[in-house]
Amino acid sequence: MKKKMLIIFSLLGIVLVFACIWGIMHAKGDMPAAEPTGGLRGELGIDKNINEKNIDAYLGRKDCVYYDMRMLEDSVRYEEMGGDSYLSGYIEGFRVLPYPYLAPVTGLPEELGTPYDGKTLFSLSADGSYRANYEESLEILEFFFPKDKKIVLMCGGGGYAGMTKELLTFYGWNPELIYNIGGYWYYEGTHNVHVKRTNDDGTVTYDFWKVPYHEIRFETLHEVHE
Repeated sequence: MKKKMLIIFSLLGIVLVFACIWGIMHAKGDMPAAEPTGGLRGELGIDKNINEKNIDAYLGRKDCVYYDMRMLEDSVRYEEMGGDSYLSGYIEGFRVLPYPYLAPVTGLPEELGTPYDGKTLFSLSADGSYRANYEESLEILEFFFPKDKKIVLMCGGGGYAGMTKELLTFYGWNPELIYNIGGYWYYEGTHNVHVKRTNDDGTVTYDFWKVPYHEIRFETLHEVHE
């Protein structure tokens, strides 16, 4: 009887060891390195392997952080390209940190209107280099985007996420660990948190209270003076 119990416990131990090994591999080994796709989406830096179509398979991972880079209300008229100037929804597990508060928005068609031109953590020069505007700028970047994690980014159409990746890469983040998965407007999964609501009288409202939103209070930061 003792010998039988010993065999059972030994088998259970082996099963647990393999389960732990599988868990480690599943947590850290089953995401391909970030790789931009081709065409127009590739110009935005949208990933070839992980995007709006299959992101559900990569949600909730402990080795990742997830950020939606849109503003709650953007001055750009994204309705002109089939999107929404308001944050109409987001994918469960993503937190919202607006890229326009990180660095200047560039490259948008003029017909979409003027992007946010207020205070930003970083300035962008004509040669593509960034400069910190506040003593805390880089510390904030490192807090939200830890270098020991994979970073999963999205926005409305992929542009803000691509700009965020460029900023992080400039400051030494590994681009192979930063995934621009594209745009919420094209999300096809089942973890959609709807913020936009059409009321019985036909009016549209946005339940921003649902959004896990990170605000940057510039008045509390210390400006860098040259």
